[in-house]
Amino acid sequence: MIVGIIGLGLIGGSLAISLRERGFASKIIGVDKNKSNSDDALKLGLVDEICSVIEILKEVDLVLLAVPVDAARKILPTLLNEIKPNQFIIDMGSTKEGICKIADAHPNRKNFVASHPIAGTENAGPSAAFEGLFDNKITIICDENKSKDDALKLCKELYSFLNMKVLTMSASEHDRHIAYVSHLSHITSFVLGQTVLEIEKEEKHIFNMAGSGFASTVRLAKSSPDMWAPIFEQNKEHLSTALGTYITNLQEFKDKIDSGKKEELHDLMGQVNDIRRVLKGL
Repeated sequence: MIVGIIGLGLIGGSLAISLRERGFASKIIGVDKNKSNSDDALKLGLVDEICSVIEILKEVDLVLLAVPVDAARKILPTLLNEIKPNQFIIDMGSTKEGICKIADAHPNRKNFVASHPIAGTENAGPSAAFEGLFDNKITIICDENKSKDDALKLCKELYSFLNMKVLTMSASEHDRHIAYVSHLSHITSFVLGQTVLEIEKEEKHIFNMAGSGFASTVRLAKSSPDMWAPIFEQNKEHLSTALGTYITNLQEFKDKIDSGKKEELHDLMGQVNDIRRVLKGL
């Protein structure tokens, strides 16, 4: 299987490592608009060669689209224009409604599978890639009825090699749910980091006092703005609803603290402890 990977950062690079080591890909061809990323991917052995978006369909059986979601929407029509009947494209982006609308309008829609492997770290670039990033994580396949059976079969085989659990849902369901369980947590982390940096001007005290709880909560604030700004823009409707609820709940916590309602605050936190039940299955 010859695999083309467009986008050679954490996700694309980690795909390359695992798919090669686990025998899914016999050859990997990479594309990245950043020459430094391309050079690093070659140097690290993530890919066998580098080409352009236009050239990638000349040789590959499968294209994995692992670029920021705004770039994916621009690249997909170009790929679908040139794709052969036995070639397939799988998108890895964190928003699905926008790219699915673009795919739906193209006559070669059935050669495309919309997916989202829910895996990652706060780090970016080819050097951040590692074997096992996707192991035991969940991946979502969206609007599967719009893809060819062969395309779906290959997509599920890919995720089997990556040791991921596959769930299926519509693109709109995906974007609504992911706003709460992924996108909102990133905004929370960014805002926490912003708040601390604005208030604590003496950085020495931050480093001296910050414990593991702060470090784990603010970890996502180190994530790439190039990746996350387009995600927030593309999922703004669902994310706005999620933020509205979150802000209301923050205000409730503040009101109880301001008014000294210790027992009510205790009871509220006890109710929220039920999140243990939800997280136990992850």
